Amino acid sequence: MINIIVITHGDFGAYLIEAAEGIVGAQGEGLKNVSISPRMTLDRVKEVISSAIAEMRSEDGLIFLIDMPGGTPMNVVLPLAKDMPKSAVICGVNINMMTSAFAYRREMEFDRLWRKIVDDGRKAVCEVKSLLLKK
Repeated sequence: MINIIVITHGDFGAYLIEAAEGIVGAQGEGLKNVSISPRMTLDRVKEVISSAIAEMRSEDGLIFLIDMPGGTPMNVVLPLAKDMPKSAVICGVNINMMTSAFAYRREMEFDRLWRKIVDDGRKAVCEVKSLLLKK
């Protein structure tokens, strides 16, 4: 099974996990949330993320779902993941991405899964009211 680490500023990731599990079902093993707080030193952030990686490494793959590009979670994860085979760092996590990851991580091959997560995330970012105006 492909494992997932969600790393976000504040409790955003924890709430996304809760909402996605409400849609797809409880994930149990293979999922870890890391909440970054402004009260944490950079060394502490690195320590917590390194510990999560040690706990969640999997031969099947490890996907990092990060809240935003350029933020502390991404900046800390990239150097740690760069030499890690079968790992992907995906930024801009939303609930569509999370439900997709949860629904398919047990059955889909690693490269196919991370691409699906990104595609499904992009599909969720849209303006829908204009669809009502089309005839």
